[in-house]
Amino acid sequence: MKKILVLASLLVSLSFQTLDSRKQVFLIGDSTLATKPNPQDPERGWGQMLPEFLDETVVVRNHAVNGRSTKSFINEGRWKKVLDELHAGDWVLIQFGHNDEKKEDSTRYADPQTTYRENLTRFIRETKAKGAHPILITPVMRRRFDEKGTVQDTHGDYPAAVKAVAQQQKVPLVDLHQKSRQLLQTMGVEPSKRLFLWYMPGYFASRPKEVKDDTHFSAYGAAHMAALVADGLREEKTELAKALKKSPFQEKLAYELPQIYQPVFRKDTFRIETYGAKADGQTLNSTAINKAITTCSEAGGGTVLVPSGLWLTGPIVLKNNVNLHLQRGALLQFSDRKSDYPLVKTTWEGLDAIRCQAPISATDVHDIAITGEGFIDGAGDGWRAVKKSKLNPPAWEKLVASGGVVDGEIWYPSEQSLKGAKVKGAVSLANGFDFKKSEEIRDFLRPNMLSLTRCQNILLEGVTIQNSPAWCVHPLLCQDITLKNVTVRNPWYAQNGDGLDLESCKNALIDGCTFDVGDDGICIKSGRDEEGRKRGVPTENVIARNSTVFHAHGGFVVGSEMSGGARNLFVSNCSFLGTDVGLRFKTTRGRGGIVEDVFISDIQMTRIPGEAILFDMYYMAKDPVPQTGDKSEPLPIEAKPINEGTPQFRRFFVRNVVCKGAETGILVRGLPEMNIQDILIENSVIESNKGLVCIEGQRITLKNVQLLSKQMPVMQVQNSQAITLDRIGYSPASSLLLKVSGDRSKQVELLHTDTSKAKKVREDAR
Repeated sequence: MKKILVLASLLVSLSFQTLDSRKQVFLIGDSTLATKPNPQDPERGWGQMLPEFLDETVVVRNHAVNGRSTKSFINEGRWKKVLDELHAGDWVLIQFGHNDEKKEDSTRYADPQTTYRENLTRFIRETKAKGAHPILITPVMRRRFDEKGTVQDTHGDYPAAVKAVAQQQKVPLVDLHQKSRQLLQTMGVEPSKRLFLWYMPGYFASRPKEVKDDTHFSAYGAAHMAALVADGLREEKTELAKALKKSPFQEKLAYELPQIYQPVFRKDTFRIETYGAKADGQTLNSTAINKAITTCSEAGGGTVLVPSGLWLTGPIVLKNNVNLHLQRGALLQFSDRKSDYPLVKTTWEGLDAIRCQAPISATDVHDIAITGEGFIDGAGDGWRAVKKSKLNPPAWEKLVASGGVVDGEIWYPSEQSLKGAKVKGAVSLANGFDFKKSEEIRDFLRPNMLSLTRCQNILLEGVTIQNSPAWCVHPLLCQDITLKNVTVRNPWYAQNGDGLDLESCKNALIDGCTFDVGDDGICIKSGRDEEGRKRGVPTENVIARNSTVFHAHGGFVVGSEMSGGARNLFVSNCSFLGTDVGLRFKTTRGRGGIVEDVFISDIQMTRIPGEAILFDMYYMAKDPVPQTGDKSEPLPIEAKPINEGTPQFRRFFVRNVVCKGAETGILVRGLPEMNIQDILIENSVIESNKGLVCIEGQRITLKNVQLLSKQMPVMQVQNSQAITLDRIGYSPASSLLLKVSGDRSKQVELLHTDTSKAKKVREDAR
């Protein structure tokens, strides 16, 4: 027992030594950076959020306090307390100004040219005397706009005084005043309210009245300001910048990843039974549910509650400030009667179109959510055509016996559905379709399940969305979208049964979600061909993490409708278990658009029938895995003139991919006139039949990649330039490691690779 106690004491001592060995970061200042004690209150200081952007080598000691100036901070003994805890090598971040300005309060006011500068100088000198490192930070901007929408300064001479002291004392300066001004100006008058405390009554018990505070931050705003401080530390090349936390992506630090706003809602609850809804599976509850949503929104917002039970309904339209919450055991079952869904103008696969109204939709609204542990079923079986090749014989016979019509190898739910399938361009407004013509093929015009257009601040959390007529979740031209712990399911044979399609959206987070669908799982789009280019809105700033895709054509996908472009996509810690393709980037001539700056890390894959990693500019709208009897002919590779319809793929960074079984490990297939450019794949292990196939690529680098392929050659490079194959692993006794062909191939290098286990290292066939 004595030995155990001694050992325990030693372990505790070591843990404290480890803690003590960490450098301390002291924050001194006012409410804009102070830690707020009430977690139920919305106010946060940027200093409270700063630890999220620093690694474990430092510990933050936030001594900032609401209402303090340089003068009161000293006079109240708060600075002495910091000095008592300060050690050599620590940092002190100093930001005051908001309260030094208060001339009406003699205990706080400090003249910017005298007392204020003297106090800042004192902080610096006494910090240096302890062997620590001071860093000055200018006061953060208040939210003030003039009638023209230009940010107005409210700090007078104080920011300039901070800069003068920093220059005089030769200490680093983070100009948060200027950085926050730029942020506010970029966001604009209304969106910038989200950075601060702007709430109507009823949102927080701690603030029962309306709040319009342009000085203090929400959690979202505090995170933005902390990121600006982190950026300033990096710009100044401070030693503290070495402690900035890394993200899962080597090219980015944690503070550089997008910040996604998540809406909050009033506490009022509106139960759908109050408005006449019945959970009998027979009553069509569309009117009752929509009335509850409208009443909730008109009252200022809150939660529309769907209790446990089976609630049959037609289309639902979400409105401002409404959280549609499904309790555990709640099933929102949409009607399978086509007549319940009126025709509306919308989009389809990136083109303006007429379709049936979506089961759940919203247009031009803000702050909406669907949350809870319930289920949403779109009755998609009654809408979708089914290919015979995708069902076993008994299932096909049962489907045919259920009704509908068969045309060749495809079953259609009705004659109208078949008629629509045979009309070229039947969904496109550009092809002259109007409501009258569309009525004749209504059954063919199946809707997406959840259609959100030009909406802001969207939250989907906890719910299961399944059995959609077409795409499951489709935000279009939306901003700040969060999917958290959402499950999306469609039958694996569901035509166009995508899970999530983010189209021309900005700022999105997909976290902890599960997809098991009939088409692409997580998909990035931005419009199709000329219409998409005319719209010109890319999908950007997307984080997809901690998610799983089971059956799908692709796990994480960009395209093929990407004519508006896509950029700043971050994918990490995702698993693709049996998807046809793992990472799937697809486009074709005529699309146009640029896909760039895609960062991927820590991806696990198993049983991939197609490519583990695919970059393809010859997408032909076929299933990625050919069906039985589908003899896909080799595509011709001849150069075409570059024009606005020429797509581009560039700057992809892919690391830490492990794939256990695929047909092809990596396929890069660019255009002769526009190669796929600047791809790095690093630290990965891919077991597949074919290894690497690179056609029309430029500056493609594989570094520390094991290509455990069965077919030879392990790596095939055709008409590609600046290809670096560095530290490549392969199966022992491979007959040919690298084959290079095409008269445009050059600078193909195999580096730092043990070639002794290959029967033949390289073959050049021009």
